Order: sequence, then C-alpha cells, then structure tokens
Amino acid sequence: MFPGDRILSFFLIAQVFIGVMANLFLFMIYIYAFLIQPQLKKPIDSIFMHLTVVNIVTIMFQSIPDIMSSIGVKHFLNNAGCQTVFYIYRVSRGLSICTTSLLSAFQAISISPSHSKWARLKSKLSTWIFPSFLFFWIINMLIYIHIIETVRAKWNFTVVGHGFVHVYCQTRQSGDRHKGSFISVIVTHDVLFLALMIMSSLYMVWILYRHHRRARHLHSSSLSRQMSPENRATQTILLLAFCFVFFYCCHNFMDIYSFYRPEKDSRMVGITGILSSCYPTFCPFLLMKNNKNIPKLISSL
Repeated sequence: MFPGDRILSFFLIAQVFIGVMANLFLFMIYIYAFLIQPQLKKPIDSIFMHLTVVNIVTIMFQSIPDIMSSIGVKHFLNNAGCQTVFYIYRVSRGLSICTTSLLSAFQAISISPSHSKWARLKSKLSTWIFPSFLFFWIINMLIYIHIIETVRAKWNFTVVGHGFVHVYCQTRQSGDRHKGSFISVIVTHDVLFLALMIMSSLYMVWILYRHHRRARHLHSSSLSRQMSPENRATQTILLLAFCFVFFYCCHNFMDIYSFYRPEKDSRMVGITGILSSCYPTFCPFLLMKNNKNIPKLISSL
C-alpha cells in the first residue's frame, strides 16, 4: 500500500467512525426525549431524527467501498452489490437535500412574524412532516431506479473514457436519450430543493436582521446581545444550510471532473467520497450545539 493510500484510508475510517458515532449519539438523544421526557420534544425534532438516519446511511454506503479499496481489497462488490450500494447511497443523498430543505423551510415559517402571510401555516407544520418524509422517499426511490439498470461491477481495472467509474463499479453504456433524461431529472430535483433551501435561508437572515435592529433600538446593549432560543436555532440551521451548499458544490465539481476525465484515478474517487461524507459528518456537531437535552441526559445517567 502506498503512503497516499494509507493516509486516504485513515481519513476515510476516521470519518466513518466520527460521523456514524456522532449521528447515532444525536439520534439516541432524540429517542430519549420522545420516550422518556416527551415534554421536551418539539415537532422539528422529527426532522432532525430523519436527518441523522439519512446521514448514517450516506456515510456507510459511501465510505465502506472506498475504505475497502484503499486497503487493497479486490473484487469487493459484484453486480448486485454495486447496484445495491450505489442505489441506496444515491437515494440517501437525495433524501439529505430534501430533508435539509424541509428543515430550512420549517424554521423559516416557524419564526415568521404574526402579520406575515406565512404565519397561517404555522399551525399546519407538524401535520406536514411525515407526509413530506413519505413523499421524499417515494420520489427519490423512483428517480434513482435508473442506477440499478446502468451500474455493474468493474472487472477491468484500466478503464479509460467518459463515465462514472468507481474502484469496484462503473456505468454501463446506455442510450444518450435515457442518459440525458436521467441527468435532467436529477438536476431539476436538486435545483428545486436547493432553491427552496436558499430562499428559506435568505428569508431567515432577513428576519434575524430585522429582529437585531429592533432589539438594538428597544433594549440596552447588554440585553440586545442576548439571543432567544429560536434565534440560536435559526442560526444553527442557517449554518447547516450553508455547509450543505458548500460541500454539495465541491462534491459535484469533483464528480463532474472525474466523470469527464479520460483517465480514472482511484485516489480521486476517494477524495470525492470524503467530500460527499463531510456534510453528514459535521451535521450532528452543529445540531448538538443548541440541544439542551444532552446535559439533561448526561446528568440523568
């Protein structure tokens, strides 16, 4: 194993361990609030729970094949394995953007002023969460069925040319019409949910700015620095949305570069995998910052 491969495998293993454990710990915190102290639960916690589950699935199905390839395991996945792993990974990645967009929209409506046109939706927010989850699962599972038809195991390790190539898998050549339709559907799906996330984030920034100006005029300087729990949660979700957009753009840039690069590099695939798992790894740490259930759970234990 080359030194570069060892460093890559170390980063991948560390990322899997840290990301899975952090998301699992946060998921147990929400389970604790739902079962042991239901008075602490909030409707938005259901979205956080769904996001942590999606994060765990994304990290596992993205990083495990990269780890196995970085330590030199040959022929780790056959045709069925490639189709299963990359189908579940792409579905979980699609669910990640959907859930983060839902989180941004939920918080934007929650903090909207009472005179806003969005205020009348506040009472219906909790009833929309689980139907939204069901819609996200169905639409993503339908969109990425095409992967099952096109991905197959790679037995030739010197593949050259355009297309998706992993260490163990590659895309089967299909008609340009089907490939173009599939890419168009994915781009439309991602652009719509990214637009929802960005517009919700800009709306929350505008509300926080107005609140800051009003607080500065009404209160003393010491009181204006004190932030309400809603404002702290809003800032956390804004940071979450920013991290998602940043890592999403970086990962897509590397994906496009690898797709059109004539010569395929396994280390490039590993770097792309690390970028893909950065958001689900950092996400639970951002959410833990304002979670008041953590000290209560630790004290009870």
